[in-house]
Amino acid sequence: MNAAAPHRTGVTFMVAAAAAIVIGALIAGSGFLDRVMFRLPEIPGGERIAVGVSVLALITALVWMLVRLGELGRARSRRRALEASVRGEVSCGIRRRELVARLNELTTDDAPPIALAARYSIVADELGVAFWNGGRRPRRAAQFAWREVRGIRSDSLIAGETVLSVLVLRVRRAGVSVELPIVLAAERPGRYALSDAPFFAVVRSWKAKHREALAAEGLELPPLTAPIQIIPQNAGALAGR
Repeated sequence: MNAAAPHRTGVTFMVAAAAAIVIGALIAGSGFLDRVMFRLPEIPGGERIAVGVSVLALITALVWMLVRLGELGRARSRRRALEASVRGEVSCGIRRRELVARLNELTTDDAPPIALAARYSIVADELGVAFWNGGRRPRRAAQFAWREVRGIRSDSLIAGETVLSVLVLRVRRAGVSVELPIVLAAERPGRYALSDAPFFAVVRSWKAKHREALAAEGLELPPLTAPIQIIPQNAGALAGR
């Protein structure tokens, strides 16, 4: 077992316990808070509402932050566990409703529905592409052999005011063909989704694994597409000069 695993488990437990304590304290202390509010100096109605909204917003932000820290801790534990047990390339994905819905289009009627964590892991190896949930004990949610993959391409989608890079995996299983839009998570602090050179590096790697696996089985190779542009890390800085 990884020596850091007990520490990560303890951190995750502490974050979850802190969130539960905050929520429990709010519920249990609602009467006390009401009495305190009545003893405070009189505040005009509009300002009183504004203060109440600000407090609720602060508490909501605190609980959200604790939940997110717990999710990130589980994602890091899962990644380390997968990197120690598989030979493939491990990436982190951002859950989107479109992806979950299309994954479930590929399941049989009697199979349980596929669910993904907010930050799930994807492993691309010589066998195919697998989606993983869980923490330090990863649980496989879905897997597709390379022979089921019909194509891999890059695309983009608009989320609010942001344009996200998307890896589109076209899969065919049991006569059903769907395109899985995968948004990869960035590992750099302050970044949301993977983009530019690191994103295209993953796309090229998956395409290479796909062709190698099909060639090893003597299957027909997918047609070659236009080369993916390689964007250097300092492209933005050079363009601004």
